[in-house]
Amino acid sequence: MQITLPQVDGTLMPYALKARPIVPTGKLAPFNRTVFAAAHVVVNPLATVDPWDASPAIDWERTLAFREHLWSLGFKIAEAMDTAQRGMGVDWPVARELIQRSLRHAKTIPGADLACGVGTDQLLPGPDVTLAQVEAAYREQLEVVEAEGGRAILMASRALVRCAGSADDYLALYGRLLRDASKPVVLHWLGEMFDPALRGYWGSTDLPTALDTVAQLVRDNASHVEGIKVSLLDAKWELDLRRRLPAGVKMYTGDDFNYAELMAGDEQGHSHGLLGIFDPIAPVAAVALGELAAGRTERFRELLDPTVTLSREIFRAPTRHYKAGVVFLAWLNGHQDHFSMAGGLQSARGAAHFARLFELADGCGVLTDPELAVLRMERYLSVACGIRK
Repeated sequence: MQITLPQVDGTLMPYALKARPIVPTGKLAPFNRTVFAAAHVVVNPLATVDPWDASPAIDWERTLAFREHLWSLGFKIAEAMDTAQRGMGVDWPVARELIQRSLRHAKTIPGADLACGVGTDQLLPGPDVTLAQVEAAYREQLEVVEAEGGRAILMASRALVRCAGSADDYLALYGRLLRDASKPVVLHWLGEMFDPALRGYWGSTDLPTALDTVAQLVRDNASHVEGIKVSLLDAKWELDLRRRLPAGVKMYTGDDFNYAELMAGDEQGHSHGLLGIFDPIAPVAAVALGELAAGRTERFRELLDPTVTLSREIFRAPTRHYKAGVVFLAWLNGHQDHFSMAGGLQSARGAAHFARLFELADGCGVLTDPELAVLRMERYLSVACGIRK
């Protein structure tokens, strides 16, 4: 199969597909890492009239079906996170319904497991917002998750970074939330490359200083912390913190640039995973993780390393627009019938980017149905930039 693809310099080039999907065959063995895939949402474009100015209408059937797809491959799900466009197209009322529906649906699926994002996105950041209001917003969302029997991923708060005066404010507020949660919590450190509004989180723009604050928070509340996800796109910070965590507290890599090596680990330990990239590469990742569980680390790297190149393109700067690539690949692979997103954010990347994703996804076995992917890529290019076969 061949297709004509646009390049970053504005030219057109023919591309011949490898068309060698990597998918599990037979029964999947349990992973030897705890692995969460942060999942996207599928919108209903027919019911979303003004995508820039109104809450999205969600296609709940397709959204939950995609979660079944991830569960069937052995993944846990990180629900209602930034991959689901929290704070970038999906507001708290929609996220609340997503949490409730997913937790209830999981109870009908044997072995299904998930944790849900708890944040403060119902609270508009501003100069008059107080720490007490931030804490109340966190508690409101935590109550929604716990009312359904779920457990929480404590997300970073745009409102908190605006009103916190020092690291002590973070330590005090987080400490109270952790001690009052009914189940151990996963902490979530999202770097400013994912959300510029989080610059200076943990009370400092100096990463070593912020790292010390996080390490103290975990050390002081270890029995209430299941683990911590770090998304800074620089392995050295994750490795530093990983080696300082108390026994029993997991490091969940959120490093979409270096996840293969961090999960493979070294003589001092390994990271588990909580990643948005596992949404589009789930079948390949499942096969690779099966190899890792069988002790075949070299084969694990052979399968997963090529997906890192794809991930680096999906998560390239401006990183916050990575969701467009995630949803684009879901469409190419047949998990939804359209390429539309909450907030109209499919427009956040250009045709040359999507063409590069197509090439890289084919190269690492992520296109599960190459013929369908070619058909849909041709349709996209025809509409988006007038390229005809």
